[in-house]
Amino acid sequence: MSNRKPLILVTNDDGISAKGLFSLFEAVKGFGEVVIVAPDSPQSGMGHAITINNPLRLDKVEIFDDVLAYSCSGTPVDCVKLGIYEVLKQKPDLIVSGINHGSNTSTNVLYSGTMSAAVEGAMENIPSIGFSLCNFDSDADFSVAQKVVEQVVQKVLKEGMPEETCLNVNIPDVSFENFNGIKLCHQAKAFWEDSFDKRVDQFGRPYFWLTGHFLDQEKTNDTDLYWIDKGFASIVPTQFDMTAYKALKELENWNL
Repeated sequence: MSNRKPLILVTNDDGISAKGLFSLFEAVKGFGEVVIVAPDSPQSGMGHAITINNPLRLDKVEIFDDVLAYSCSGTPVDCVKLGIYEVLKQKPDLIVSGINHGSNTSTNVLYSGTMSAAVEGAMENIPSIGFSLCNFDSDADFSVAQKVVEQVVQKVLKEGMPEETCLNVNIPDVSFENFNGIKLCHQAKAFWEDSFDKRVDQFGRPYFWLTGHFLDQEKTNDTDLYWIDKGFASIVPTQFDMTAYKALKELENWNL
């Protein structure tokens, strides 16, 4: 990389006013020129959704010192697309997303707006990282998470990243005394066992709240869920190519 400062695009899915976004900004602002494009309202669970049936709006905000920042009416992926093609009008050197309020471990990555923003960056061949803290509290302590962000961002800016890959980084909700380091590992095989809480509104019409239990079915001890439980932050290299290569070989005998 040249002597110019790296250009860093920052986004999230919890919204422009989320504490996790401010914490991420504070952690990366010393590494280069930062521009922020984040949703104007929470967009958790949006996955890789994009806005196609409504206009997208960008509004400049002045809540991050002198940093150029915009709130966007769309999804996290919309934020990345608009950030690249309308705000920056070029590809940044790095995209960071988060710090999410709540984990994005295992198959949660499929639902995560935080990680979809990072995946969108990878699709553009931009080094991209999604950061999540295993605490859903809006006023959570992001101190340990910020140190992890600094360490990972420094390494990515120095070493680069494999093409078509982003990083899914999850940080345990522990104090510095109980934080044990960072582990590179694979995504756990775990799923939501869904159920619905059926209720009735004041007009007698039924409605539903999605509930359920998260079940870890992984039998190995080198997963994101395993290491987070041990007080480590986990890094899972994540790709957008969802081809099941093992199944592809098994299905060759179909002779279609």
